[in-house]
Amino acid sequence: MTQPASPARPVTEKSPPPDGAAGPWRALAARADLRTLSLLGVLAALVVIGGVTQPDAFLDTDNLQLVLTQASVIGVVTVGMTFVIISGGIDLSVGAIVALASVWATTVATQEYGFAGILFTAVVVGLGCGLVNGLLIAYGGMVPFIATLAMLASGRGLALEITDGKTQMVTVDGVLRLGERDAYVLGVPPLVLVFAAVTVVGWLLLNRTTFGRRSVAVGGNAEAARLAGIDVRRQRLYLYLLSGLCCGIAAFLLVVLSGSGQNTNGNLYELDAIAAAIIGGTLLSGGRGTITGSVLGVLIFTTITNIFALNNLETAVQQIAKGAIIVAAVLVQRRASTT
Repeated sequence: MTQPASPARPVTEKSPPPDGAAGPWRALAARADLRTLSLLGVLAALVVIGGVTQPDAFLDTDNLQLVLTQASVIGVVTVGMTFVIISGGIDLSVGAIVALASVWATTVATQEYGFAGILFTAVVVGLGCGLVNGLLIAYGGMVPFIATLAMLASGRGLALEITDGKTQMVTVDGVLRLGERDAYVLGVPPLVLVFAAVTVVGWLLLNRTTFGRRSVAVGGNAEAARLAGIDVRRQRLYLYLLSGLCCGIAAFLLVVLSGSGQNTNGNLYELDAIAAAIIGGTLLSGGRGTITGSVLGVLIFTTITNIFALNNLETAVQQIAKGAIIVAAVLVQRRASTT
């Protein structure tokens, strides 16, 4: 005789994964939180140092507004740079793009179209340069270092050709008024508000959208991302377009801040943006990074520069200090990745 069939087992909910499965993610989140707290601690220490060495000048409201305003321009560039580095790329041309966009937007012909013409030109030039970089890297197969280095050289050269080495003064009242105190909103300069908006959009794009997840995947393992169905080449093109867009916005902010367009604008912005991203925890090898950390890195570098300037330290000392900070940050990253 055959045994009667045993009754079907009731369907039950799946048990939660063991602690070991969630362990790596919890450890990663804890490490990110620790890094953010560390950066906040460094920034707080710098504020204390500035307040002790130059209490009247550093803690003055005008000086603090100046620090935030100066951080806004390079900060917008750094947001775009963070996305590029997370994807495993690099962009050495951001400073040259800012210079080219700023001088192209301040020519006499462009200024005839007023505020909208200057803003439109700066953004379009930034996007155009980002498009060239993206096409060369994603579809031309060029190494990002070489492609963006070529853009750096050609962008600087074209900016010099447009200006003939002269400063182009802005005559559009609408642009100039944005840099005046009357345009401040509750004591906050408009440039800082733009920087805050770009930061929020960048954070949402990286952490709450498919675009951000694809960027991290491409930086972590491009081949695995391709096998997972991600169009790696198109994603890289979009990322360099995003970097170019941020450079165009930064160029407009710089025009507002300085009231002019110069071929020397954006000098060493590529180094400052890369350094700020690294300080913020973005891996040069790609696959990891945060917008919050990069923004804190920008604020740290800008505060250091301001403190050095108030204490009449030479520019050479500032550059040496920045270089030492970059080396220390990379060493910390390598130590953390091996533990």
